[in-house]
Amino acid sequence: MVALLLAGSLAGESSGTFPHIELPESQDVLGYLGRMGFHDQAHQLFEFDTPARRGGARPTDVLLEITAIDTNHDVHEIVDRVQTRAGEILTSKLGYPAASVIPFSVMLSEVCQNIIEHADGPGWVAAQAYNWAKRLGRFVIVISVMDRGRGFRGSLSDEHSARYGDRWSDSTALEAAFLHGLTRFADPGRGQGLQQIRKQVRKWSGLISVRSGTARISQVPDWDDSPPMVDGMAPLPGAQIGIILPATVQP
Repeated sequence: MVALLLAGSLAGESSGTFPHIELPESQDVLGYLGRMGFHDQAHQLFEFDTPARRGGARPTDVLLEITAIDTNHDVHEIVDRVQTRAGEILTSKLGYPAASVIPFSVMLSEVCQNIIEHADGPGWVAAQAYNWAKRLGRFVIVISVMDRGRGFRGSLSDEHSARYGDRWSDSTALEAAFLHGLTRFADPGRGQGLQQIRKQVRKWSGLISVRSGTARISQVPDWDDSPPMVDGMAPLPGAQIGIILPATVQP
């Protein structure tokens, strides 16, 4: 869903008009898009017929509807909005202790702040709990953050490309930021946000992946078999950060 918004944003900018999107007829899909707030965000980027709402509101595991991120104020509002819901979902669905809402909120803030500090472009974030009954046999929280900014290579090039020489690429830029904490800022201590996110995700046995340009780098837990680095992908403007946090395994 956030990738669709990115595609609409880029298409609209290149053509000078709103692209048309045809939504599926399935009421289940339309209902899901509605619960996630997709229509509200898409109306700013696409032309489409708003589907009629049917029935009343149903219980939902949506932790954070699709939300645009443009300023620091947006990040603060996002964290304030999800705190109550995060506490309920983290404890009831994932079996995490009640105190986990604090590090979760910090992690969410950091991953959103990455857009403000590095992307130089608008972005979106969404989060939901899913029951991965067949794939994993337990609940997970999935967080997706995407922006249409300069990407990791563009953000780091001025400060760090010279030391890599001919090896400088999307994949080496991701390694520099993801594994070594390099940042475009000269201030001591900057660039540690992504490192802290990785540390927290590892503590919860989760998965985090970052895609930018033609590459994707991941920190992979033992329950997943994704490769830690993929190169040669279709170019992606900006960056995409995905986090999957699984429920605890009960003894």
